[in-house]
Amino acid sequence: MAETLAPVKPGRLIIDGKAVDAASGATFTTVNPATEEPITTVAEAGPEDVDRAVKAANAALSGAWAKMKPIDRSRVLWKLGDLVLEHADELARLETLDNGKPIFESRHVDIDMVARCFHYFSGWATKLSGDTTPVNPALFTYTLREPVGVVGAIIPWNFPMIMVGWKAAPALAAGNTMVLKPAELTPLTAIRIAELALEAGVPPGVFNVLPGKGRIAGEALVKHPGVAKLSFTGSTEIGQHLMRTAADTLKKLTLELGGKSPNIVFADADLDAALKGATLGIFYGKGEVCGAGSRLFVEKSIYDDFIVKLAERAKKLVPADPLDPKTRLGSLVSKAQMDKVLGYVESGVKEGAQLVAGGQRQPVNGKGAFVQATVLAGVNNRMRVAQEEIFGPVLSVIPFDGVDDAVTQANDVPYGLAAGVWTRDVRKAHTVARRLAAGTVWVNMYNFYDPGMPFGGVKGSGFGRDLGEACLQEYTQVKSVWMNLE
Repeated sequence: MAETLAPVKPGRLIIDGKAVDAASGATFTTVNPATEEPITTVAEAGPEDVDRAVKAANAALSGAWAKMKPIDRSRVLWKLGDLVLEHADELARLETLDNGKPIFESRHVDIDMVARCFHYFSGWATKLSGDTTPVNPALFTYTLREPVGVVGAIIPWNFPMIMVGWKAAPALAAGNTMVLKPAELTPLTAIRIAELALEAGVPPGVFNVLPGKGRIAGEALVKHPGVAKLSFTGSTEIGQHLMRTAADTLKKLTLELGGKSPNIVFADADLDAALKGATLGIFYGKGEVCGAGSRLFVEKSIYDDFIVKLAERAKKLVPADPLDPKTRLGSLVSKAQMDKVLGYVESGVKEGAQLVAGGQRQPVNGKGAFVQATVLAGVNNRMRVAQEEIFGPVLSVIPFDGVDDAVTQANDVPYGLAAGVWTRDVRKAHTVARRLAAGTVWVNMYNFYDPGMPFGGVKGSGFGRDLGEACLQEYTQVKSVWMNLE
């Protein structure tokens, strides 16, 4: 049975260590997509609020945060990770109410990733160092690795809580300050984590959160001259717009954008494991996952049998109340997203794909943006459902004939975020992994992430990396120092 809901307090902006209303007094309502009922009201940031937050973040660059020893900064971030775990039930409930994802995912997957981000990157606070370079015996030459300054982060609605960890943990570990704009549809967990950050000892002004509209608050953040770097996760189209806009102020950029990731099953794979991996690859997170394995390539010799078993597994995934711990397929984030997903299913069928599972809205208690787990067979790689990011529980299954055909079709999309390879042949696995145009390749697994492993894309999936040591390059800059010893 789903839990009885307690009221959710109104959300406010977090600026300079305080929860405040928008300067304009504007608010918006965040809605539970599973019930279509309001959750609470949230302050709506505008350009004046962005300016206040950026100024506070710039002031904090020369305040207590800058003067804090790296070991003390490390302790603060570790404490924030602990507080996320202490408030796990509260945060998971907010995430599920806002996003529609199953409470199982919010509580037992997402929470752990957020906490591990702060714990992992807390260790890097004491390990960012420069080098000495023997240019000339008469000189002492060395480099300093310094924070870039104020980081603007704009995060999406599919993993609101995880994205706070992905962006804020490394940026703060490197000594930066941040102004973060969560997606308008899902602002609640970002606000709450910012409150916990203050409790952990993050000084005022260091971590500011501004819920609001992308075209207003987001645009103001991108244009603000006081922001040194922008980290964005979202659609390719918005990423292109941000890149053009950020050029005026020469901001450093990290763009993790769309994906149409191939999941390739060879005939020599462990087919039971591949079936589970294909299901997880597209239906976890309702398919609202940047790296989702939305194109499943299956070798022709096993294609027909694989499709039958895949359809059977999909039909067992029934949309249900996201707050029920047994639910594994929740509501899409909004009715608009549901309509978009169903439109793609219709497009695929019109272009000749066969609908072998799902394809319909399936309300729960007569409400909600619920879509069945959907499998389209007989898909051609040139169809819209194979070329465009659907961002929902829709799997396009495409046959292939051999390694070269698999790699050619897999790479024949505008994106290059992630990929999967299923085979018992180790040599084939490594060969195909090298040939795939993707920032991440999973072999005999799918949809695994860790704070220690970098994640990001190539081609239309963007550039730069989140996570891992690699992402710290995005949040620091190198200064060369020359000292004459004569």
